[in-house]
Amino acid sequence: MRVVLDTNVIYAALRSGTGASNALLRQIGTGKFEFYLSVALVLEYESVLKREGQASHYTLADVEALISYLCATGKAQTIHFLWRPQLRDPKDELVLELAANAGCQYIVTFNTRDFIGSEKFGVQTITPAQFLALLGGQS
Repeated sequence: MRVVLDTNVIYAALRSGTGASNALLRQIGTGKFEFYLSVALVLEYESVLKREGQASHYTLADVEALISYLCATGKAQTIHFLWRPQLRDPKDELVLELAANAGCQYIVTFNTRDFIGSEKFGVQTITPAQFLALLGGQS
């Protein structure tokens, strides 16, 4: 399975050690799925996670280590085609473009309603809990 992890999933994983986002983050690197990154998405991760107070119980070094780990384990995708505008929120366009360019089946996000229209590109939006349920059903 190919996926893109929206920034809100990474953020939520750092805010709560017991939620679905954190459980999903711990599945990275296990080979159960491939997740894709673009330069723009990594810069967004970095911008949000390093914002003062966002990852309050993590140090800047912790956040940098996480981003480095994501870059080392994720698959880099060059964006060859832009299809803007497709979504209500222009900030979400980079996530959809990455998913479409990488041939991903899923965008994992808490804001599924913000990605209405992603199905035109063969991409479903699901929550972290829904994605974990899919992973649990894999053999």
